[in-house]
Amino acid sequence: MRITKYGHACLFIEEGEAHILIDPGAYSHGFEGLTTVGAIFITHQHSDHLEIGNIRPLLAKNPTAKVYSDEESAVTLSGQGVPTQVVRAGDVFDVAGVQIQAIGTKHALIHVDVPQPANVGYIIAGRFFYPGDNFTNPERPIEILAAPAGAPWLKVGEVVDYIRLLKPKIAIPVHDAVLAIPEMNYGLMTRLTQKQGIEVRVVSNGESIEV
Repeated sequence: MRITKYGHACLFIEEGEAHILIDPGAYSHGFEGLTTVGAIFITHQHSDHLEIGNIRPLLAKNPTAKVYSDEESAVTLSGQGVPTQVVRAGDVFDVAGVQIQAIGTKHALIHVDVPQPANVGYIIAGRFFYPGDNFTNPERPIEILAAPAGAPWLKVGEVVDYIRLLKPKIAIPVHDAVLAIPEMNYGLMTRLTQKQGIEVRVVSNGESIEV
């Protein structure tokens, strides 16, 4: 599996013939020239995950790509003329021969006065889990976790406990554009999970890793 980070919450996953772009939102960039995208996954409707101004050009360059999203984001996308496949927790589907499982229902609580939109995470090929904006427990072994590193709805201790709970072999920090000094959170995530044999692997924007 090849994983490329395009800033904040956007990852490009290449597994076999499946080329999946996740959450090309407003804080992400570098994916604009991609021409091999077969699927676009959206976790929820917040603009740092769903930016229609990014989706349209991507579909123009990747006309066979299919968009998958939670039900609320699908309303927004469809209203903008973007056909979207709704996915809900428990759904299992196939992208170019790779199995995808949908996990999770709601965005984490920011404040009682802030609505919690729908949020769906994705398990790709039974190995990689992208939870979106929540500490969703898939209740199954996960090899690679995209771990939210900073957000209005979390503190770093919660991230550490989440990584420890899931016990992936590799945790890749994402959702970090909101951090002034992301290295501080990366360091704590690394130091406080290494005794569990977990590798926190920081992927710089535009960088790819093979796992």
